[in-house]
Amino acid sequence: GACGFGEYGRKIYDGKVSGVSRLYRNGTGCGACYQVRCKVPGHCTDEGTKIVVTDHGEGDHTDFILSVRAYSDMATSGMANHLLAYGVVDVEYRRVPCTYYGYNLMIKVHEHSRFCNYLAIVPIYQSGAFDIEAVEVWQADCKEWRGMRKAYGAVWDMPNPPKGSLTFRVQVSLNGEAAKWVQLADVLPDEWKAGIAYDTYLMLD
Repeated sequence: GACGFGEYGRKIYDGKVSGVSRLYRNGTGCGACYQVRCKVPGHCTDEGTKIVVTDHGEGDHTDFILSVRAYSDMATSGMANHLLAYGVVDVEYRRVPCTYYGYNLMIKVHEHSRFCNYLAIVPIYQSGAFDIEAVEVWQADCKEWRGMRKAYGAVWDMPNPPKGSLTFRVQVSLNGEAAKWVQLADVLPDEWKAGIAYDTYLMLD
């Protein structure tokens, strides 16, 4: 999808994922979690479903384009097929913290990266309700932070990244509060590899 999550974006939350339009926010909304419940009398549970944003998409004046699994999860017992037949339903929703039991925030090196000339990364297993607004890499030889470009979705990239193990810092915000920087020390090894996800040993909660 448009967030750049790849296979992770298809499997996360047991496939209960969604594309969004205005909630996409130029990719900042990627990885955000929402509780969504439908409003069809007799068809919908009070709890609804919990989804994670993995894509951008616009439907018929809709806020969410839910996966079949997420859409069905809003239904009361035995009513999933009836609910699916509606196609478009009125919903209520709210943002909720993401929870990934057993996982810290991880930095995945995007498959399009080329060691050591081009680096693209995707933060995954982003717990809590934080937005990542900026990413920088520490350039040890110059002793300064270098900003990464927001390529698209949740993907950040840069040409000619620093040599050696890489330390990042991410600027995060919560519910419109003042943003803060969080440092992720020595996340990528000296010889990082495209397609591999590296543990930050940090949980944003």
